[in-house]
Amino acid sequence: MRGAAEDIAAPGPRGGRGGTATSRPSAEYVAEPAAPSAADSSAPHSTPPRTGRATWENAATPRARGTAPRRPDGAGAGADPRPALAPWWAVRLLGETLLRLPDCTPYLGVLRVLAGWVVERARERGVPQDFGPWFWTALALPAEERADLLRRLVVADGTGGDDRFLAAAGEFLVADARTAQPLLCAWFVDDRRLPALPAATVATAAQALLYTHREGHADTLVDALVADGHERADELLSTLAEEDPGAVCRGVARWSVDPRPARRVAAVAYGLRAAPYAASGADRELLRVAAATLLSRTADAALHGGALALLVRDPVSRGRYVEQAAARFAAAHDPQLTAAALGVALATHPGPVLDAFRRRLAAPGSQAGDVLRVLAEETAPAVAAPATAFAGELLRARPDTAGHVAVYAERRLARGGADAEVGALVRAAFRTGPPAVRAALAPLVAAPGDAPGAALRGDLLEELLREETHPDVLEALLVALVVRHDARPGAAPGERDGHAARLRSAVLRVGTVLARGPEGGRRLDRRLAELARTVPGFAAYALAWYDEDPTVWRALVGSGGLRTIEDVAASGTPDAERVPSAWHS
Repeated sequence: MRGAAEDIAAPGPRGGRGGTATSRPSAEYVAEPAAPSAADSSAPHSTPPRTGRATWENAATPRARGTAPRRPDGAGAGADPRPALAPWWAVRLLGETLLRLPDCTPYLGVLRVLAGWVVERARERGVPQDFGPWFWTALALPAEERADLLRRLVVADGTGGDDRFLAAAGEFLVADARTAQPLLCAWFVDDRRLPALPAATVATAAQALLYTHREGHADTLVDALVADGHERADELLSTLAEEDPGAVCRGVARWSVDPRPARRVAAVAYGLRAAPYAASGADRELLRVAAATLLSRTADAALHGGALALLVRDPVSRGRYVEQAAARFAAAHDPQLTAAALGVALATHPGPVLDAFRRRLAAPGSQAGDVLRVLAEETAPAVAAPATAFAGELLRARPDTAGHVAVYAERRLARGGADAEVGALVRAAFRTGPPAVRAALAPLVAAPGDAPGAALRGDLLEELLREETHPDVLEALLVALVVRHDARPGAAPGERDGHAARLRSAVLRVGTVLARGPEGGRRLDRRLAELARTVPGFAAYALAWYDEDPTVWRALVGSGGLRTIEDVAASGTPDAERVPSAWHS
């Protein structure tokens, strides 16, 4: 938004009437006129045609209309000046009349038609100087009607000339921000494209103008935006919550005591957005007082979750409200009091928070992913060990959460420092968990050799392969090994070869165990063919492995899988003349 705001709000040339856009064109009457040519009659009438007042008055009399004017050299009839004079007089009479009116409101219909004509004409010949931005800012109109006319006209910018209606709108905004801000919010519904800025629309231009010219008027701006309620107003408020949190925090304080329910809802919504960026003590105090005010109102029970989230985030009020927030989280699915909102208190109050998580997840069907994501982000030793123990308890109580627990364990290893706790969790699952749980955790041990926690992953892989015989688990492990293999094209050839050798060894071991079971050979053949089709480069690897040791690999891949692998490998290297593989022998 900052870049768009700079482009859109760049001022055009200043000067002229009201200092808005360009100076009003002046007209000079020529005493001894010459008749205009046909080409002149179609030109913009920013200055009068060279006919003069006397010529027009003569042409307007019945006697003049009956007698064609003579050429100066006396060689016959001259050109009739009336076709050129009529448009010029129409423009001049209309413009001068409107400019001299003390109130143009009765002629809004005329002005809207005129604005439409300016836009249409600008597409071919640019904005006429007679009705440039200077004209519209000089009219005696209420602010609401002036803003609406400028909205209609901004799409004429960029069609010729230096004057910009958008610059005029910016000056209108600067001159009286309190009045103009709500009026520019009304532009949010206008999605017409701006020729001068093809990536922008009238709506986004209004956003940029409001953002750029907020200095000194941020408080009235946030009030205007929250009153408007359009999604573009919400977008701009979200930007201000991050870049100007003080203005939003002051707005939250005002809205929290507003008698209108919609304003109190906005106080919670935008208070939560501004809270992560409220760095000053004054801003945090505004949010804290607003949240306590909302929490004290029994009529606003639906907003209590958001208010508690604000109070728990603030270290000053956290101790007083964390128990109440934990109880509400455990008992209800409040969209404003999320696991992340309560999780900010984990480091200081792990007991109440973990207990609330435990009670919430005890209900069948409750979503564990959000809770485990919050727990995975905690690196403090005082929290990490209890959090991993919590994940193990959850896995035993609810095997359906195995996928979320696997993601939790992966994130803990990626963050480092949790090998012992995660190792204990995974070993227990491999030894006593059902096949579905073991299959969900198998990808954890299939990461490349240089992944975080590589030593632990290698040990767990060895343990799994020593004991595991279930085809579902072995197949899940095989897929993870291939999919997570890191070919790293940018690495040195020797390093890539090392990764490929580790992948070959692991695939061979898993495939050998899988092929021993009932229907294992058929499942392995189908799975290898599918991996060849879906994982780039794997088909070429598989053919190379076979060519190195066909006796070993012939027992693992059937003719159907072989045909698929060869076809995929060949299509991936169309320019290579490959010798027929020994797989056909």
